[in-house]
Amino acid sequence: MHIIKLHSSKILRVATFLISIQNVICFIDPVSMGVGIINLFPSIYNGLVDNTYCRYSECCNQRGIPANIKELKTRLSNNLYGQHIVLQHLIPALQAHFSPENNSRKPLVLSFHGTPGTGKNFVADQIAEALYEKGVKSRFVHKYLGRADFPLEANSHIYKERINQEVRKAIADCPRSLFIFDEVDKMPEGVFESLTSLVDYHTLIDKQDSTKAIFIFLSNTAGVLISDRLGNVINSGTLRDDTRIGHFEQILEKAAYNLDGGMKKTSLIEAHVIDHYLPFLPLEKRHIVKCVETEFKKWGSKPKENVVDSIINDAVTYDRTHGLFATSGCKTLDKKVAVEVMHPIY
Repeated sequence: MHIIKLHSSKILRVATFLISIQNVICFIDPVSMGVGIINLFPSIYNGLVDNTYCRYSECCNQRGIPANIKELKTRLSNNLYGQHIVLQHLIPALQAHFSPENNSRKPLVLSFHGTPGTGKNFVADQIAEALYEKGVKSRFVHKYLGRADFPLEANSHIYKERINQEVRKAIADCPRSLFIFDEVDKMPEGVFESLTSLVDYHTLIDKQDSTKAIFIFLSNTAGVLISDRLGNVINSGTLRDDTRIGHFEQILEKAAYNLDGGMKKTSLIEAHVIDHYLPFLPLEKRHIVKCVETEFKKWGSKPKENVVDSIINDAVTYDRTHGLFATSGCKTLDKKVAVEVMHPIY
């Protein structure tokens, strides 16, 4: 038996040749993907591609999607303030989703709710950064902004079809795609109707398995309700850190279904395909202090206590009902800190 040794350049040429043939086959007959060379020599093909092409281009494999959930937990534990419920449920949900023993019959669907500045976007971006080698810039991460991508109520039917086509195409490209829909409360009613059949149980998208995908919806809907609920629970004698998802999940589901926005009266809720409604609790002054200190650290600066207090007193207002919760959370504090760093007045 002769052992054939190929130089890396030759391996690259072979892999490129195989990929070219695959592309030609798919161009001629898209249904034939998975047939021919890939089926005849799957281990050879995958090995060559992983060790050649995928070293220079992002691929839908373990290198491109390392799913470093342990790193995500560390980042959130160190940089997300006041959101113990999110940590308690998000990390296990992702761990289960990426577990080899996972036999779920549907994608993972998460719905984030809370007032502005409580960390919804931060968490969504950190999920992308931890799961994908290229983070939020990965071609497998698809982010939509309510007001920018779906501005006109009259075009709801067009947006609905657009989402349907783009999600199908993305999952065909990579089953482990991530979809983030921000500003759901600013989207026209009905835009998500086409998604229900794509994220429901036993779903096959163009003969592709969709159960490995993740969908995240971000909304300010029910933010005030969360604040009121938390305030009442605290006033009844329960410590903030002892609150549980059960205090909030039902009101979130009802609010998302009944209030204006992309989720209103949607079959996504009626069909019970949203796995977790996660409340982002309103932040108190102690959390805002941590946000300000964190922003100064990014500049390599350690502020004096009076500087932190001055920024908070000037930039933060509190809810009228309880007087405890910052109405805009940590939003815009980075800009306030930047001004102080560039032009200190104390």
